Amino acid sequence: MDDAEATWQSWSSELAPSKRAAAEALRSQFEALGATDAPHWARSEIEGNQPQLARFVLLRSLWRSAIDGWASPGALEQVAAARRLLDAGADRDDLVLLARAIAYEAVFATVDELDCGADVNVSGVDAGWVVVESGEDGSPTGRFLSGLHEDLLTMDPSGQDGADLWQ
Repeated sequence: MDDAEATWQSWSSELAPSKRAAAEALRSQFEALGATDAPHWARSEIEGNQPQLARFVLLRSLWRSAIDGWASPGALEQVAAARRLLDAGADRDDLVLLARAIAYEAVFATVDELDCGADVNVSGVDAGWVVVESGEDGSPTGRFLSGLHEDLLTMDPSGQDGADLWQ
């Protein structure tokens, strides 16, 4: 048994049976989703009552579709300007990297704005927003997803935390 597993076993053994079962179920879900640190995510949700599974699924979905989606065959070619650049001899890999980097910046700006909860450049407006976890039926659980921008890079399925975007 490695140190991480021993830590998990020690921590979970101190939980009430129902919480232990919930923690194990969460860990299994995170592992099934490919989380590299499933015990950390599950423990954070249980200890802090934070919607970490919803957070993980949202950020992973954004990374896969909005950022890495540009690497899919034909994705770049759907953009007329990209087609013209490719026809002019531009390197497809460089254009994919450019599109992914721009998409990352757009996603980061969006989740950062969501995390702010209001337009910080406007005063006197009584309007804002929150991102709330929902249950299977779509009804809000009341648990807020916050700090989304903090974990966006960790969702890079390559394990590089987006380092390849800036090469």
